[in-house]
Amino acid sequence: MTPTLNEAELIETLMNTIRDNIYFMDRSGRIILINRGGARWLGFDSPEDAVGKTDLDIFTSEHGRAAFEDGQRIMETGIPMLGKEEKETWSGGRETWVSTSKIPMRDRTGKMAGLFGISRDITDHKVSKIRAARLAEQNRRFAQQLNDELAMAGELQKTFFPSAYPSFTGNPNEEGGPIEFSHLFRAGSMVGGIFCSIRRISDHEAGVFLCDVSGHGVRAALGAAILYALEADVAQRHEDPGRFLTVLNRKLAPIFQREETSMSCTACYVVINVDDGSIRYAHAGHQAPLHIQQQTRRVVALSGARICAGPALAQDAGSVYESISCKLDPGDSVVLFADGITRVCGKGGEMFGLSRLCSAARTYMNLPLKELFEILLDEAGRFSLSGRLDDDACLAGFHFKARSA
Repeated sequence: MTPTLNEAELIETLMNTIRDNIYFMDRSGRIILINRGGARWLGFDSPEDAVGKTDLDIFTSEHGRAAFEDGQRIMETGIPMLGKEEKETWSGGRETWVSTSKIPMRDRTGKMAGLFGISRDITDHKVSKIRAARLAEQNRRFAQQLNDELAMAGELQKTFFPSAYPSFTGNPNEEGGPIEFSHLFRAGSMVGGIFCSIRRISDHEAGVFLCDVSGHGVRAALGAAILYALEADVAQRHEDPGRFLTVLNRKLAPIFQREETSMSCTACYVVINVDDGSIRYAHAGHQAPLHIQQQTRRVVALSGARICAGPALAQDAGSVYESISCKLDPGDSVVLFADGITRVCGKGGEMFGLSRLCSAARTYMNLPLKELFEILLDEAGRFSLSGRLDDDACLAGFHFKARSA
């Protein structure tokens, strides 16, 4: 015959074996029964030692008062408290966390007699959760600080681009003259590696310089800042484009080529004589500038671009760059561009490419350069799978109108 247990024995088995803290309180909030685990949790040697104690006797005044009032409210309203996470504060400063349920008890007549409680130690879980939340908040603040600093760096990087263009009218505040300059930059991220300069070299010459540092983000931006610091000094000393790139390369190589990091940058430098439209140029690993020919309605690479092509800057300190010359007709334009435009990817991985850039330039060649540049970048953006330019993109150049007689 299978032995049976009465209700008292079943309760005793439960109270002595379960790891959760189980207790019963009377109407006044005093413990009348508690399991061994619960007694040990409260700091008593045996369950009997805990009998008659209230929350006010066991915990610090702040937590003891809150726990006692919770019990009284439950017994007054008859509404149980289920799964409440509580922080327990003990004398001596110790803190623990429990998940507590308190359920009102009634006697056989229906009168409120006390409450039954069960709590589970969740200290390790709660401490880990709090630590994770604190770490997440620290990461959020760090990310926000980094984002703010990058935004500020992005604003500072705008100074790497021309704020005004050279004037050859005899009056620096007067618009017009034999040449129209323009540039347009669109960032793919907060900071990037493109730098553009349009400067007056002499009374009749101006230089347009465009470079694109390898990589993305902060690393490329630091490279662009180095170029910004070096370019003005080198340009003042060396007007010939080939010599300019040769000297700039020699200065950049020991900075960009280190054991722990390696960078390079493509560059193009074009110098125009505004009196007769003759130009000299050289480029380093950069795509050749576009020559928009108004009379023939053609858009082609500048004449001789392949001849003067050299490696990207900072790859070899000993590289020498050659200049080549050609001449523009009145109405012609020259456009330098970074490959963030031509390398835009569309469906099937197909790139926007040079042919599409030339085609768009040919379609809108009658527009002022400022408007033309906007359209070219918009066309590349629409071609992209994302519908926008994901990399830094820059266009810079000039429209040669010739001096008035």
